[in-house]
Parts: sequence; structure tokens; C-alpha cells
Amino acid sequence: MTRPTSTSTPFPPPPGARAYPLRTARGDFAVVDSPPAAGAEQRGVALLLPGFTGSKEDFHLLHGTLAARGYRTVAVDGRGQNESDGPADDESPYAREELARDVLAQAAALGTPLHLVGHSLGGQIARAAVLLDHSPFVSFTLVASGPAEISESQKQRVKLLHDALAVMTMPQVWEAILAMGPPEEVGGPARGFGAPDQLRLRWTNHKPAQLLATGRQLCAEPNRVDELAAVPLPLHVLSGARDDTWPVPLLDEMAVRLRAARTVIPGAEHSPNLEQPGPTAHALADFWDRHPRR
Repeated sequence: MTRPTSTSTPFPPPPGARAYPLRTARGDFAVVDSPPAAGAEQRGVALLLPGFTGSKEDFHLLHGTLAARGYRTVAVDGRGQNESDGPADDESPYAREELARDVLAQAAALGTPLHLVGHSLGGQIARAAVLLDHSPFVSFTLVASGPAEISESQKQRVKLLHDALAVMTMPQVWEAILAMGPPEEVGGPARGFGAPDQLRLRWTNHKPAQLLATGRQLCAEPNRVDELAAVPLPLHVLSGARDDTWPVPLLDEMAVRLRAARTVIPGAEHSPNLEQPGPTAHALADFWDRHPRR
């Protein structure tokens, strides 16, 4: 397909990458598209899905290393995330199957077999897409994304967010988040790639209905490991060495049940793509190298 040219954005892409709206049968989705580095052997294409309160910018630090390894990487804002549009009040378009079908539409628009990567919530949405139709994908990597619902401590954080959204505007909730402490301690939307004003803009760009619907999904996700294990794709479970959202031993057990490759990134927690991007990018590329495009 012919891809649109880069568009102006307050979230500049990394060197060599382009930001544009990917046009699909289910609407436009904001992407950052990074080609293989000049002179590198072209080895494949990957679609990267961000987590809860996250965005495509959470993968910025991976693109350069993966480009040097010969991979084109396309990071996407899902429906209602950051620069991708969606309804502010209607939660029905954010049902899990609807978001999964968005992923399949993005894969169809890119028009090539893809390595699929999902971080946290993005991993569960990607899993739903793979269970609907695995044929567009060459492999599937879950990054810090567990087998079912999130931990009790994280459920409490989601509940606090939902309670706040019921009585506050998005800018007011942002101020409340910052009042809780330094970003490195608060985490969530206060952490990410970019300056403070960009993180605030990313937060206020998110649609409240998307946060409410996907937050509920994270708190009630069923265990679909056996279903995923039956899918004929190479699977990979990657995480940091510590994770409060899904404990690392739970991710270890899931990888065994999936007969998946397993990577633990030292020095990283729930966002190895941000906390240890070099080792994370090489771990992804090493896995993809073992499973080249069909």
C-alpha cells in the first residue's frame, strides 16, 4: 500500500522514523514507522502495541537498535490512545474484541507478515487478535503482560483512577497524579518517553472511555493461556526482573505453559522497553532472527 507522508505532531519521532496516520478499514491510527537502517539486511517488520495509559512513544528507544538489526518497526496508538481518535464517553468501541479487530486491520493495512509485540495491556489486546486470526503474524511477543487479571495492588490503582475520572476532568486527574509524588515513584501515565509537557498532553489526549473500558478489562481478564498455546506461532515472554503488575514467577509459569521463549531483562521492571531499551531491543531481534518471515 502507499503510506501517507509524515504529519506534524507534538510527539516527534526518533531519527529516521516517520509519524503519520495509518489508514485502515477500521479508521486511522497514529503510528511511528521506523525503517531498517541504511545498509542493513531487511529481516522483517514488527507491529508494537503499547500498554494502559501508554502510547506509541513508549517504544521510541527501541527503534534505532531494531533498525540496525534490519527490522522495520511500526508502533501504534490504539483506538482512543493519545493521537488515535475514539469516542470520549461511549465505551462500546473499546470492547476487547473491537480492539483486537483494530489490530487485525492495522496488520492488513501494513500488508506484510508481522512480528507482533504487545506491552502490558497491549499484550492482552494482541493476544485477543491472535486468537481471532493468527495468519497475519510471524511471531508474538508478550512484554510484561500476564496470563489473566492484574495483581490486587494494581486493581486498587485502577479503581482510584476510575473514581477520579467519575468526578474530575482529564487535566484535573493529571494534577492529582502529579500530587501523589515524583513520576519515578508514581509511575503509570507520569512515566514515559518525553518531556513533562508531552506526558501531560499524552494523558489529556487519551479518551476517558478508553481508560475506563480497558481498566475494567485488566481487572477481569480471563486466563486464555491454553487457547494461546494451541496457536501455531512462535511465542516469546519478555519481562523485567521485577514486576508488580504480574509477578515474575507468574510470567515464568505462563511461558512454560506456552512453550514460549523466555527473556528476563536485568535492571528492568514493568517497562523494559523504557528502562532497559538496548537489551530489550536485542532480545526481540534475537527472537525474531530465529523465526524469519514465512
